[in-house]
Amino acid sequence: MKHLEDRKYIIGAIFVVFALIFIIRLFYIQILSDEYAIFSEDNVVREETVYPPRGLIYDRKNKLLVYNEASYDLMVVPKQVKSIDTNAFCALLDITKDDFIERMNKAKEYSFYKPSIFEKEISAIEFASIQEKLFAYDGFFIQTRTLRKYSDSIAAHVLGYIGEVTPKTLEKDSFYTMGDYIGKSGLELQYEKLLRGKKGKRYVLVDVHNRIKGKYKNGEKDISPQAGKNLQITLDADLQKYAEKLMRKKLGSVVAIEPKTGEILTMVSSPGYNPNLLIGRAIKKNYPKLAKDSLHPLFNRAIMSLYP
Repeated sequence: MKHLEDRKYIIGAIFVVFALIFIIRLFYIQILSDEYAIFSEDNVVREETVYPPRGLIYDRKNKLLVYNEASYDLMVVPKQVKSIDTNAFCALLDITKDDFIERMNKAKEYSFYKPSIFEKEISAIEFASIQEKLFAYDGFFIQTRTLRKYSDSIAAHVLGYIGEVTPKTLEKDSFYTMGDYIGKSGLELQYEKLLRGKKGKRYVLVDVHNRIKGKYKNGEKDISPQAGKNLQITLDADLQKYAEKLMRKKLGSVVAIEPKTGEILTMVSSPGYNPNLLIGRAIKKNYPKLAKDSLHPLFNRAIMSLYP
């Protein structure tokens, strides 16, 4: 009989121990653990990419040739998009429903969980208008990055241009995500890895109204971006501008070299083009025109042609 009572006490003690463990764990989850508290009904954590400024390009006299300008992209995470007023959203962006469906399908094809660009290069005015209404559209947020700008219309073939990364590059290089920009020609292509820098990450708390409430864990897990390296080239911007003026309305090329060092002072291919025509949204409209031009302004005659 005594043996049965001892077993009863032992079994009871085991139940008490398990109950205490359960209560302590529940207390930890609900009160002490940041990992669970951040996913309460009021807050979720959003991971955002912090893009580094691309490296600047200077001529031999430290004249700025290529620089960056702030740009805003509207991003979407398909998994987080809930029932929204599509008509109001399309009116906000001045797009059609067909545009909306096409862009959402493209984003879903890329990833249900990763952010991708829904609307590129929103102006500062559009940014202000969209930002104040974005709380009504779950899954959408504004991403800040930089856009390339060229100080003058010279040396397009030398400097090159940047464009959106292709699916093939996305497969080969994990550095890039859909919508990122990459060097396509000239120095922008040749020194891509040097100019692009390293991306950072930040984690922010977002409430049910899609509003940022602060940093997750006070930014402890954030990773700062590293700016791209600057380039100083041997080109003389003033001499380049003068040479391009001389070659206007002519077919051919001019290359001036410093005899003592072999440094290239100017490299002109004519006809050329204004590098600012191949920036951001404008590239879709302007590149086909340049590519179809019978005088082939995209062709670099200084290095790609044969002369007797």
